[in-house]
Amino acid sequence: MQTKDFTDLSQSSPADVQAILDTAVYLKRRRSQGINEQALAGKTLAMIFEKPSLRTRVSFEAGMGELGGRAMYLSRDEVGLGSREAVQDIARVLSRYVQGIMIRTFAHNNVLDLARHATIPVINGLSDLSHPCQAMADLLTILEHRGRLADQTVVFIGDGNNVARSLAQACVLVKARFVLACPAAYAFDAATIADFGPAWGSAVSQVHDPIAAVTGADILYSDVWTSMGQEAEREERLAAFAGYQINADLMAAAGDRAQIMHCLPAKRGEEITDEAVESPASIVFDQAENRMHAQKAILRLLLADDRDAVLTAAAGAAGLD
Repeated sequence: MQTKDFTDLSQSSPADVQAILDTAVYLKRRRSQGINEQALAGKTLAMIFEKPSLRTRVSFEAGMGELGGRAMYLSRDEVGLGSREAVQDIARVLSRYVQGIMIRTFAHNNVLDLARHATIPVINGLSDLSHPCQAMADLLTILEHRGRLADQTVVFIGDGNNVARSLAQACVLVKARFVLACPAAYAFDAATIADFGPAWGSAVSQVHDPIAAVTGADILYSDVWTSMGQEAEREERLAAFAGYQINADLMAAAGDRAQIMHCLPAKRGEEITDEAVESPASIVFDQAENRMHAQKAILRLLLADDRDAVLTAAAGAAGLD
């Protein structure tokens, strides 16, 4: 990986993404063989949570443990990011205590400020702008189930939010296609569209007809319509997204080859039905598991002292498939 941090996929290259995927596949295979490398023995990850999460906390904490390290949970009240204490001071203090920082926050600037002032790696566990760890887990899941990433068509049905943005960035980096199917008021904004540059309109696009969007898709992807911090908009959003539910009709329009993904937690009966989550086409829980494997790869590449060794081993193992 070309930078000390993992904050947003706009800062990553195709080679970075391939390194994470190769390492994740390698570590996941080793785990299935009962081998958990101790590459992070003696290292600690500080985890700052301004927003709670089941998957983010457990996957990072378990992942650090499997790599021989430990993870330390820090709540919003304990840290007081930017209120009780300046972000730059927190970054400098933590850099003296631990070997890495993961932050799950609202404002993306909190992630950038930590990375700017910390002398240790900073990982974005989620911000209002992006969710790069989720996107890497998504790519790993698609690769496992489809056999390749290039030329796959991923249709995200819902809000043009942080998850959608990061997944679209990831698709561009691996030469997949990304389509956002959403109401006009919840589409990618002008700044996001500009960020995609020449990929916009070819690798990345958005439409407002969900049936047309999913026709011929490889992946149908959903997320909640109302995220944390948007509770006051709930009724408005429920009305706007009527017709954008992943259900039997949308699955039929997509065809038998399409598979279903959701980053969880899901509001069953809103953005996705029980039938869809529990269908044979669903790979939702493989996707949830892969949060840990993808993040173990990120931790291994950013925090361990033998990065080149694991890249060589992972590339060699990939060549055996």
